[in-house]
Amino acid sequence: MEIVMTDAAAALKEFKATKSFFVGIDSDGCVFDTMGIKQRECFCPWTVACYGLQPVAEAARECRVFADLFSKTRGNNRYKTLKRLLFELLPNHPHVKQRGFSIPQPTHYFEWVDDPKSVLSNDGLKKAIDAAKDPAAKRELEQALAWSIKVNKAVADIVKGIPPFPFVRESLEKIGPKADVIVVSATPGEALVREWQEHDIAKYVAVIAGQEMGTKAQHLEYATKNRYDKEHVLMVGDAPGDLQAARAAGALFYPIVPGKEPESWKRFHNEAFDRFLKGQFAGGYEKKLITEFDNSLPGKPPWEK
Repeated sequence: MEIVMTDAAAALKEFKATKSFFVGIDSDGCVFDTMGIKQRECFCPWTVACYGLQPVAEAARECRVFADLFSKTRGNNRYKTLKRLLFELLPNHPHVKQRGFSIPQPTHYFEWVDDPKSVLSNDGLKKAIDAAKDPAAKRELEQALAWSIKVNKAVADIVKGIPPFPFVRESLEKIGPKADVIVVSATPGEALVREWQEHDIAKYVAVIAGQEMGTKAQHLEYATKNRYDKEHVLMVGDAPGDLQAARAAGALFYPIVPGKEPESWKRFHNEAFDRFLKGQFAGGYEKKLITEFDNSLPGKPPWEK
């Protein structure tokens, strides 16, 4: 029997433009105030449990929250952030040094994360496990997959009933008649669909793209290439990775500033989206917004200052 391989990103690659403008929107921390609860109650406990970090649990929590909420790696792919935690932040945390605790260094896993050919998703990890010939590499990759699956289960069990930020729904209603809209996220697709449907806002977007469909930059490229004028494509996000994805795709960027999410969405609704439609967004206006955004996220953790 012939096995037909399906393209997970087909919905984006076959996307049909219906308007002359396009808006891609991130989800976690941008539309929903879910990043804090996911990091503190889902990622942190299972990182401690799966990697034996109980003796330095408080340091692990501090590093995790800094890396994914309050630094320039905010919102990074979970596998990249796990590497940063184990390889960079925790070994240099003063509490870890004081206790002489040795942080696990799964080098084969680190190599997989750093390989530009790797697909940093659960499905990509499963394929890497199947292809691994070194028993040590297989164990490390299986450990990371087990961690990710447990995190997903915790998210499904815990993260519920969190509504969109103020002015998100109003903004989606305003965007719809003027621009095509998709979700651009590194979150697993199942969780995205559940959250957007739970709050009855999935109806405002044409595609909900999660990590299975590629990187955020790929989402934007697949959906917009040769379909829209460059200054008619806008990415809305709350993390530096969203800005990088926008730039990689040649798109404009509107930041949702961490800690000022309601104010950011109100400004988008009342001012920024209209400027985008009128061709008054690129240049000085966008630069001012990005400077404010960049200044809100430090590069080094507070314990290094």
